[in-house]
Amino acid sequence: MYDFSHGAGSSQSPAAEPGPTPRRRHTIHRLAHNDPVNDLDLLLSPEGRALLDEVRDTDPARELAVATRLRRTHPAELVSAALGQARLRQRAVAKFGAENAGRMFFTANGVEQSTRASVAAYRAERFAALGVTSVADLCCGIGGDAIALARAGIRVLAVDRDPATAAAARANADALGLGDLIEVREADVTEVDTGAYDAVFVDPARRGGRGRIFDPEAYSPPLSWAVLAARTASRAAALKVAPGIPHEAVPEDAEAEWISDGGDVKEAVLWFGTGAAPGAVRATLLPGPRTLPGTGLPDPEVRPPGRYLYEPDGAVIRAHLVAEVAEDLDGGLIDPTIAYVTADELHSTPYATAYEITDRMPFNVKKLKALLRERGVGTLTVKKRGSAVEPEELRKKVKPQGPNAATVFLTRVAGAPTMLIGRPAR
Repeated sequence: MYDFSHGAGSSQSPAAEPGPTPRRRHTIHRLAHNDPVNDLDLLLSPEGRALLDEVRDTDPARELAVATRLRRTHPAELVSAALGQARLRQRAVAKFGAENAGRMFFTANGVEQSTRASVAAYRAERFAALGVTSVADLCCGIGGDAIALARAGIRVLAVDRDPATAAAARANADALGLGDLIEVREADVTEVDTGAYDAVFVDPARRGGRGRIFDPEAYSPPLSWAVLAARTASRAAALKVAPGIPHEAVPEDAEAEWISDGGDVKEAVLWFGTGAAPGAVRATLLPGPRTLPGTGLPDPEVRPPGRYLYEPDGAVIRAHLVAEVAEDLDGGLIDPTIAYVTADELHSTPYATAYEITDRMPFNVKKLKALLRERGVGTLTVKKRGSAVEPEELRKKVKPQGPNAATVFLTRVAGAPTMLIGRPAR
């Protein structure tokens, strides 16, 4: 098993924004728990829509002053709902883009847990390529996947048991002009008959009162139920799961796909009915898409670091496809448990980032500090895999100064703690 740890870059942490007043904190907390549930009804009224337009670009630092002014002419509850929704829309821009986020309606949990639009669009395109014309979207949340499916021309039944969440999904379908293709139903997904639909998509809740849930059987609904629902689909099915799902938890008849977007691993999907061989795995990188299928290669050989070090994309690592990348690069591993590939030649690949290695030394902070001072390195990117040292801790100790930039890898080479210094290859 490869070490999945990774290091932080050289950018400084942004300054903290001014803390909210007790009133603002109370308002956001109330909205985050979808209480009262008539907040959305207020916002869908003509007065609510006009107020949403007015507060859309409100600076969080000025929110209290804006709220005080607006409460002179609008009900306090409506003002709180509009400002809270404006904050959620601003947060949602990263996932949905400014145009869509500015028209949609969100809950705090919905912003956090919804699928990124680019990932949802890719999945919808794959459903369409399989000949799917209708999908039962179970645990639909605020409707991110339902929207992507409808935009691909697929008819959708979107189901969620939370009243406020289902209401947001319905409002979003209407706001984006997709109401004719999306039927939203407030119901327990385990009680919904999906027989009239070509395919099933299930996105179980993977968060509880104590945070993320790692046991697939603790999902809501459990993975075992979702698998049974997938196997009853007439044409195809997809189950969204956490990217850290153990490979041994993947059903033998499923195709497992790990997806990254912009280099960040977003999710894993268990597909049924794709025609792939049982146990097939693949890594898909967005934008693109670029897909690397598994070929069942054995682990790469271990060899001393060459001139170039390749850092495979996280989806490749999670899918256990480092061997496929190493073969393509004519490379090997620097350590049997570390997912860094080394090679003597520079090759172009979308599945890994290449670095030219200039120095290799045993782990020694003083020697690294001296080397960086000699090279005039002031911008230092620290990455780690197989090391207990925290990147920021190392940066504080070496105190980089100067006009040049470098990348240091804290890792193991043939079991020994090692520092590899280099720069992105061109």
